[in-house]
Amino acid sequence: MLCTRSALGKLGRMRAVVQRVDGARVEVAGETVGEVTGEGLCVLVGVTHDDTPEKAAQLARKLWSVRMLDGEKSCSDVNAPLLVISQFTLYGDARKGRRPTWNAAAPGEVAEPLVDEVVARLRELGATVATGRFGAEMRVSLTNHGPFTLVVDV
Repeated sequence: MLCTRSALGKLGRMRAVVQRVDGARVEVAGETVGEVTGEGLCVLVGVTHDDTPEKAAQLARKLWSVRMLDGEKSCSDVNAPLLVISQFTLYGDARKGRRPTWNAAAPGEVAEPLVDEVVARLRELGATVATGRFGAEMRVSLTNHGPFTLVVDV
């Protein structure tokens, strides 16, 4: 298979959907397992097959420093919390037919340690991080401030 430069650029990219929030929480079976209050970020993280711990560290640095809070501040500027939730569906492909495929999403045994690595690296940087529960059916509630949402690929 011949890969073009643009196709190569899409391989091995850890992906996050980042929303500026005024509070967010995630529940599993009616129990709140992660919550942030006030200004912060809600981050859905997707992992593909060839992502690495280095990509997880790069994503953590980007999340901690991206200037998308009020006044063009970052979480590191104002010590804002982050709610990080694993989200394999970020690599869903619905281009053909009516049912998405998940071929590009990494399996749990690959994805879970890398999502954990993003969280660990954020905490090493000084972030307050709440999380969802990997592999669980979760209910996410948030107040999107702006609305302001970015897709971040690293």
